[in-house]
Amino acid sequence: MIKLLEPADYQRWDNYVKASDSASFFHLSAWQQVIQQAFSHKTYYYFAEQEGQITGVLPLVHIKSLLFGNTLISNAFCVYGGIAASNEQAFAALQSQAQQLARELGVDCLEMRNRRQQHPDWPHKQLYVTFRKNLESDHEKNLAAIPRKQRAMVRAGIKAGLTSVVDQSIDRFYQAYSESVRNLGTPVFPKRYFQVLKSVFGDDCEVLVIEHEGRLVAGAMSFYYKDEVLPYYGGGTDLARDLKGNDFMYWEVMRRAVDKGCNVFDYGRSKEGTGSYRFKKHWGFEPEPLFYEIDLVKAQQIPEINPLNPKYQLFIAAWKRLPLPVSQLVGPWLAKDLG
Repeated sequence: MIKLLEPADYQRWDNYVKASDSASFFHLSAWQQVIQQAFSHKTYYYFAEQEGQITGVLPLVHIKSLLFGNTLISNAFCVYGGIAASNEQAFAALQSQAQQLARELGVDCLEMRNRRQQHPDWPHKQLYVTFRKNLESDHEKNLAAIPRKQRAMVRAGIKAGLTSVVDQSIDRFYQAYSESVRNLGTPVFPKRYFQVLKSVFGDDCEVLVIEHEGRLVAGAMSFYYKDEVLPYYGGGTDLARDLKGNDFMYWEVMRRAVDKGCNVFDYGRSKEGTGSYRFKKHWGFEPEPLFYEIDLVKAQQIPEINPLNPKYQLFIAAWKRLPLPVSQLVGPWLAKDLG
């Protein structure tokens, strides 16, 4: 039996997710609250149930935009998603439900963001990879595992006198992050989104800010899930480049995560050949392909809604020149549909 998630079932859903090897942090029920509160998109969180036990989950978000198309995504604003199921029967039932909903909504396509291929007969975006690595419990071993040139960057940040502090507010992080995103030519998410993330995930969402003599250098928002740390959003001010602020920041995230008992550092998604891809490779992480599998409903081919699409190059170049306050004002209106 397939059911829609209700608040009374949040705990059961999350217990299933945490016990499942195929589920991820992005399958947690809290994402439904985040997306509804921050963006007001319609969500459909389905679960399969057999004899009173949950046997599979599928979070879906419907994003309908004049600029960026009409898509049903698992999971929007997340790097992983798709069906997490205990058996083939539950998997097939959830897939069937998703395809039925996609056609009822009349979307262009249904997108499943899987770490492993689950729908071999669907086309997939051969664009994204993820970077994950096991951590040692010893800080010196983790530092030694970073390739020499990158390790020198971390040491330069330490030598420069950078310090890290955990902020309960997202204000300073948002300032550094929005400046960094503007410089990349990308619309920034609304400040409210990050406030909701911090509120909903609580202690599992940590805001780490890097300072130099009291001045803001960089900031990262990380999630903690089981034995993993996921530095999900991060960025630096103009000071970060010269002071090696971003290098120091991610080392601090790693160091703090080890102290909290984490065994896995999930550096997250990057597009192949981009600056973030190269940055993560320099840390000694090996890319793992992601399977963003697409069921084409009304679309004839996979929509190319990403910064590498040549048609967005003029927009990106213009956006980089916007004053920061303007980008912070206009960006959220665009970014809310870039799930």
